[in-house]
Amino acid sequence: MTALPELLDANQAFYEAHEQRDLDAMIAVWSTGDDVVCVHPGWRILRGEREVLSSWAAIFGGGGRNQFIITNVEAFVRGDVGVVTCDENLVDGSAGATIAATIAATNVFERRDGAWRMVAHHGSPVVPRM
Repeated sequence: MTALPELLDANQAFYEAHEQRDLDAMIAVWSTGDDVVCVHPGWRILRGEREVLSSWAAIFGGGGRNQFIITNVEAFVRGDVGVVTCDENLVDGSAGATIAATIAATNVFERRDGAWRMVAHHGSPVVPRM
């Protein structure tokens, strides 16, 4: 398997962990250490493994459920760094599976010990066109 399919698999694992609210799976996606960073839509910058993983625990412990339709995926690999950009289309199941919001996301991975691990996630809300 080449680097790009492996990178896309790691990105998919991130969204599966998110949708299933599976903290252990989310921990497996992320790299460890003080050099990881996460920006959830509307949140301040979270730096370091402890802050990032604590944020996921808080999100998963809250109400509701997130389901995504991921579109507009582009990815590239440069050495041991891979970047995936995409649109996270959040589904509103109560409204007949309509798109409730779109988040533009950038996911950065680093290949460590032969596996892709997320080192940065940034999500920014897309303002609907008028």
